[in-house]
Amino acid sequence: MGFLDRFVPKPPARPVPAPGPRLSQVQPVTEPAPMPDAPVQIPEPAPMPPASVAGGVLERLKDAREAFARKDQAGALAIYEEVLAVAGDRADVLVSISGELGVNGCTREIVELIAPRYDAQRHGPATGINLLQAYLAIREPEAAQHILDLLFALNRGDLQERLLGLSNVVADMMLLGSDRTAPGPRPSGNTPEGGQIRKIDLASISKPVWFYGLEDMEGLLPPKAGDLRRVAFGQLAVPGVEISAEVMKRPEDELGRLSRGIPLWLAETLFFSTNWTAVTAVATLQREHYGLFGAEWAPANIRQLVEATEGGFDYVFTGALRHKNADYELVLQLWEVKKLRVRKTFTVSWNPDTGGKALAEFYTQWRTFMEFKAYPAGQGMVYLTPPNLPDDIEALGASLTLFLVEKQILPPAQAVVPADLAIRLGAGAAQSDAASLLTLSLHGRAQRLALPGFEQLPALAATPVVDQARQVLSL
Repeated sequence: MGFLDRFVPKPPARPVPAPGPRLSQVQPVTEPAPMPDAPVQIPEPAPMPPASVAGGVLERLKDAREAFARKDQAGALAIYEEVLAVAGDRADVLVSISGELGVNGCTREIVELIAPRYDAQRHGPATGINLLQAYLAIREPEAAQHILDLLFALNRGDLQERLLGLSNVVADMMLLGSDRTAPGPRPSGNTPEGGQIRKIDLASISKPVWFYGLEDMEGLLPPKAGDLRRVAFGQLAVPGVEISAEVMKRPEDELGRLSRGIPLWLAETLFFSTNWTAVTAVATLQREHYGLFGAEWAPANIRQLVEATEGGFDYVFTGALRHKNADYELVLQLWEVKKLRVRKTFTVSWNPDTGGKALAEFYTQWRTFMEFKAYPAGQGMVYLTPPNLPDDIEALGASLTLFLVEKQILPPAQAVVPADLAIRLGAGAAQSDAASLLTLSLHGRAQRLALPGFEQLPALAATPVVDQARQVLSL
């Protein structure tokens, strides 16, 4: 299904009031309003209440949200112009309008309506961040840099990490040129006449990645039926990584494997919970290579994913993975789709010495929050926590790459896996059925693609499930 295909040739330039921010994929700082379940007849906008009535402004903002919900963009914009005419210097009004415009994809309107009125000292950072992201989305790094300077000048310690991340995106965009898209990956190859950016597709993985090839094994997976909550896990962004055609064409590195392996691991876990059904979505670009993300998915990305998926989702996980020196940091956000708001944020940091313990502690907390409920005996295999999480997660990412190469979604040149991963993975392969099946899957795909280092299987769990899987895979 198409993703980020909203980045099309720039429309004819419109006059933009100074100072100059603009967005198409805004992550609003304000909490978006709920969307109605079904469209209704669009009414004519009501007259603007008197400015002296405090509730009038709030009511008209609500009217604008309802107009957006009914697909009446022109009506919503007309209401915003009325509100700004009488309350355009109120910080709460600016942040609310900029957030709603971002959620509804009105990028340039953020600049045209909000930028002339924004003052960082009077209106605070929330609106400024929305404006900054607007400039990034329409590929105006110089204007984004101006807003970034204003936000840094506020000297807000609680914003420093986020501003530094945005600073990296601005720097990358300046380096790569103004044709770079944000937050999505920059396309490789030639851009067609008129500036049309080649579409990124999502590969949807709806079952554990090691299950593909074992479909004939009855009873291996639990039955997924009934009133289940639907959740999607998006490929993680990697802030600070160079997003260019040259980099994306290279075989993935450890960070790339982890950025896809972590969502696969968590989605796999919920597949074995009685109350969830889970999907992992990873980006590919025209069967040439993976897509990379320099910044987390914005609400517009999430809505596109939901709308492009039959049945939609109740929740979507997005996140970012940072790596500096030997330290890793994972920030994971759970979005409630109905209200398009973040319900929960998880953060975990680790290094090579602490990875197993830190990830296991996070995993326990995350499973508790997600109300994980195992299936009763006899409904699918028993699913246990992977024994060596950093290596198992990396192996999931590698196994996905080899699977996509076999399916000709990625070219053979992408089939590169470090040989020492086989050794690291094999150390815990015998500790559970799931660990053994992942090992079998990775070895089988590596052998079929003639990759070195996977010729010899390690010790596996001595169970009927594993024995049958070896026979099915001829290993």
